Amino acid sequence: MRNEIDHVTVGAADLESGAADMRRLLGIDMPAGGKHADMGTHNRLMRTTDGEFLELLAIDPEAPAPGRPRWFGLDVPSRRARLAQGPAPVGWVVRTDDLDGVVALSPVDLGPVKSMARGTRSWRLTVPDDGVGALGGIVPGFIQWDGPPHPSAGMAPSGLVLEAVIVRHPDPAAVADFLAATGIAALAAVEAAASPGLAFVLRRPDGTRRVLA
Repeated sequence: MRNEIDHVTVGAADLESGAADMRRLLGIDMPAGGKHADMGTHNRLMRTTDGEFLELLAIDPEAPAPGRPRWFGLDVPSRRARLAQGPAPVGWVVRTDDLDGVVALSPVDLGPVKSMARGTRSWRLTVPDDGVGALGGIVPGFIQWDGPPHPSAGMAPSGLVLEAVIVRHPDPAAVADFLAATGIAALAAVEAAASPGLAFVLRRPDGTRRVLA
């Protein structure tokens, strides 16, 4: 089983103001992305390395309500209040070559596996029914693409590097157990914290670092 970080997701109250904030924080303009009709969201995307990208995600005001909780907790009042203050990490996604195997190994419920497509690309992805997921929402989504090329292959190099994903939780042992069981312990650092949360350490093209939390 091969598991790697596919992308990390930063939420925003709206896409335009979020892109302006990310420009201020990272010194880079995030290119336009696309829309997720099933979830009522849209995004901007930026490659961080081959096979990996950073996603800026927001509720699409032009899309109808999806009839289910949007992913990454975007409908949760506390998350919406946090994003009103500026962009913040809302999730991360791990690419695997054995999605069914990961689901079987996980000690927590990852949510149903959904088949999705956009344009010529299709994939399968775990999406929690409540839009948040286990362990307070710090559990990653797991994705299996149906074939190459990876979306990052069509993105211009940005010079931005994702150096670390940090998972924060009141029960770090439970998080560590989950990461080990699903074969992704090497992909994230675990820290004790009063409440569940994520942080992304990013190195900008000029060599300086920014921590999004």
